[in-house]
Amino acid sequence: MPVEITWWGHATVTVADSGLRVLTDPLFVRRLAHLRRRRGALPPPEAALADIALVSHLHADHLHLASLARLRPGTRLFVPRGAQETVPGLRRLAHGGGLRVTEVAPGDEVTVGEVSVRAVRAAHDGRRLPYGRHRSPALGYVVRGEARTYFAGDTGLFEEMADEVGRCDVALLPVGGWGPYLGPGHLNASRAAQALARLAPHSAVPVHYGTYWPIGMDAIRPHEFHAPGEEFARHAARLAPGVAVHRLGHGESVRPEIPR
Repeated sequence: MPVEITWWGHATVTVADSGLRVLTDPLFVRRLAHLRRRRGALPPPEAALADIALVSHLHADHLHLASLARLRPGTRLFVPRGAQETVPGLRRLAHGGGLRVTEVAPGDEVTVGEVSVRAVRAAHDGRRLPYGRHRSPALGYVVRGEARTYFAGDTGLFEEMADEVGRCDVALLPVGGWGPYLGPGHLNASRAAQALARLAPHSAVPVHYGTYWPIGMDAIRPHEFHAPGEEFARHAARLAPGVAVHRLGHGESVRPEIPR
């Protein structure tokens, strides 16, 4: 069965591999605090169907309790170590919602059916902002089944990235943000292309751009909302010409070629 990647918007992606559906950073709302979904319809109910869900870090646009509550009972949910202490609502989802929550740290690997999930380091602030004093690691994940798919979460570019991730076939890389300026610990289109050159996967899908934007700020640096996907593809063509870049629309899927 071919591996299929579906981008629902922001950092929310379904990776279908080896008969399992792996969902990253579920976010299924039209509005989150001061952010409004400006592009793409809300994901349909079937977007919440997953065997495994991965949360990369505790920021509210990546760990969103109401979206996690839409997962069916029995879903395996992987979160950064310490997340349940920092975000008590996760415990309620485990006890009342029937989610099977596992905390992981960089280097941990768990096998579910024919798929293994390995947590890797991300260069990002992992706290539950703005009030989180407890630190949890920000993570990326490598999902290994028929393919090795790297979901970077939120991360900056760091020297050991390729060693941390290892060989991968598909890279899901953040190329933008949800506001006119990116702080430290993020990849923009150019830095994401540099990461791509280091990782050297066969295929890449840009994510984390062109979905949410602060209310009332549509006219401020709008290219930071619209352009990152196209800019990433342009930089990738120069820095990593052997990588197939699949720039998806919201709700679109691709079956990347996986060399045997």
